[in-house]
Amino acid sequence: MDHRFQVSLRGVIDLLSHHLYSSPGVYVRELLQNATDAIRARQQLEPQATGAVGLELREKQDGGPPTLLFTDEGVGLTEEEIHRFLATIGESSKREQLEARRNDFIGQFGIGLLSCFMVCDELLVVTRSAKGDGRTLEWRGRHDGTYDVRVSEHPLDAPGTHVYLVARPDMVEWFTPERVRQLAKHYGGLLPFPVRLTVDGKTETLNPDGPPWRRFYETPGDRRQALLEYGREVFGTDFLDVIPLRSEAGDVDGVAYVLPASPHFNAKQKHRVYLKQMLLSESAENLLPEWAFFVKCVVNGNGLRPTASRESFYEDTVLAKAREALGQSLRKYLMDLAHEEPRALQRLIALHGLSVKGLALDDDDFYRLVINWLPFETSLGVMTLADYRRSWPVVRYTPTLDGFRQVARVAAAQGLCVLNAAYTHDTALLEKLPHVVPEAQVAPFSSADLPQSFEELTLDEREAIYPLLRLAEAVLAPFRCGVEVKKFFPAEVPTLYSSDAEGAFRRDAERAREESDDLYAGVLDGVMAGAGGQERALLCLNLHNPVVRRLAEVEGRELLKLSVEMLYVQALLLGQHPLNAQEMALLNHGLLGLISARLDEGGGGGGSSGPGSRGMH
Repeated sequence: MDHRFQVSLRGVIDLLSHHLYSSPGVYVRELLQNATDAIRARQQLEPQATGAVGLELREKQDGGPPTLLFTDEGVGLTEEEIHRFLATIGESSKREQLEARRNDFIGQFGIGLLSCFMVCDELLVVTRSAKGDGRTLEWRGRHDGTYDVRVSEHPLDAPGTHVYLVARPDMVEWFTPERVRQLAKHYGGLLPFPVRLTVDGKTETLNPDGPPWRRFYETPGDRRQALLEYGREVFGTDFLDVIPLRSEAGDVDGVAYVLPASPHFNAKQKHRVYLKQMLLSESAENLLPEWAFFVKCVVNGNGLRPTASRESFYEDTVLAKAREALGQSLRKYLMDLAHEEPRALQRLIALHGLSVKGLALDDDDFYRLVINWLPFETSLGVMTLADYRRSWPVVRYTPTLDGFRQVARVAAAQGLCVLNAAYTHDTALLEKLPHVVPEAQVAPFSSADLPQSFEELTLDEREAIYPLLRLAEAVLAPFRCGVEVKKFFPAEVPTLYSSDAEGAFRRDAERAREESDDLYAGVLDGVMAGAGGQERALLCLNLHNPVVRRLAEVEGRELLKLSVEMLYVQALLLGQHPLNAQEMALLNHGLLGLISARLDEGGGGGGSSGPGSRGMH
């Protein structure tokens, strides 16, 4: 024997209020939506029909809960449609039409009317169908799931629907004139049919002008100013500029506003979106490409699908095509700036560089337009790529921040300009340059390339420095580090440590091995065995430095050995290279050795507590 599920209407309403709808105020949106859909349905039957939506707030003389009356001049319902649609959860009075003309209506789920039970216990619908026999019918539904239908004693003069809601005592706050006006303007301020509110006998039209981006303006300047004022009203922000948006896919149009400050790169902007000019969401996130985080937009879509809550759009092929088209609108705006207002583009890049760089990586044409305007940190200061290429034919860059720090000071002193490409997208942008601009030359740069620009020693200088060079090579041989002596600036830098990328990897692997257990150490041994980096690192001593010149004159082998060890460790630290255990021991030994040598030099090595000294007890 088959049985039917028993459904608690109150439970369904509780489910809607807590999980589908964002607040009780959506009842106004649902009724506005039903009214506008009904008007559109009537226009299919009677193309000359215009239609309007009315809201009338009626206060009880005895101080009881207020009543809100919603009226529309739409298609209305027949008795069969009332039983089929108003009394069956999950049916839609527009479902059959939706199959044939899906884009004509907003609602697609037939549960919108249930949202009214979030704010009232009883709902009265008075309707006259444009397709029926001219009778006016009343449907009275209650939150316990019961309803009745009868012929109304107060027939309507024309087809349409009246919906009466009596506020539940705990929901009176949603029926005040200020709240109803705010909700109706919020959700229906752009609707194509007049929305009129009547309070205390006074009627006002809440949507007199329609979408501001579709209005006529005398001049482009007037249009820009009006749209910026609209953006300030909607978002409470003074935006830098406004961009028109249009997509044939989904029949989307609207405007995007350029933010006056740079958001976090991972931040997703929340946009205001309308469906057939009814507000759908103020926090839609999937409408624009991910790189477009420098704008907030207000758009209307006539051909996009709403989710069940009608508070966002389904992710489907139509939305994907619309997103691509809206991205093209933003591309066009940026490309127009590059051609017509390069200074404005520079200001925008200064604020929203990450977004511009992300777009340049994806779009070769846009890359050609903006790459020369992008600013980069260099060893000689911040400059655009165009400024760099005017002075240096080869674009030299370091892909890591540590690599840039290792070379920046010394490179600047030699007159070398090296780009810091450690920031997001920078390395990829530079590596792309020769592929888009064939005559461009790009080369990575590291500390290992610096000695090539240093000044060589004279024969006399080589002879004088030879003992120091030979001892330094012997001292640093266990560390797989060679030694050179050259002259470079700045003179206060005594040494420069350099190695290739494989050598840096080997250092990191050896350091990790020292801190690992036997199993992981064995894995690292295998990794290092298969890695390159067999070339020795290099410590370059700077003969311009006074300390190095004095060391060349030192005859004491132990002091010379100690000094070389300390210069080696100092070079590692200045180059942002973490010390391994052997080098850390060298540092400790060197510090203690220098302290001991200084004490011996000052006569304090005996440890006595004679006159003028303080012993340790």
